[in-house]
Amino acid sequence: MLQSNEFQFEQEIPWEDVGNGIQRQIYGYDEKVMLVKAKFEKGGVGSLHQHPHSQVTYVESGVFEMTIGDEKKIIRKGDGYYVPPNIIHGCVCLEAGMLVDVFSPHREDFLK
Repeated sequence: MLQSNEFQFEQEIPWEDVGNGIQRQIYGYDEKVMLVKAKFEKGGVGSLHQHPHSQVTYVESGVFEMTIGDEKKIIRKGDGYYVPPNIIHGCVCLEAGMLVDVFSPHREDFLK
């Protein structure tokens, strides 16, 4: 069975540079769910993409221009969003910040 450690400690989780001014940390997961933190530099771009996972995201800090499908919104600390499976989405970081993503099922591609 695929499963992370039961506890995750921020200082022990490596940051992975994923390019475009973005780094990520992978927290808890199993086959059904995964929690990921994404740190953005100002001007960082989460390129438009889609995936078969449901995604729920909380804005921990910063300001982002978020696109989901045909809609664009400015989101800030304390805001959040939901992306249904296979919907094109992406963002531009307007003010350095952090997003906390939850995916269901887990992102196999993040574990490779």
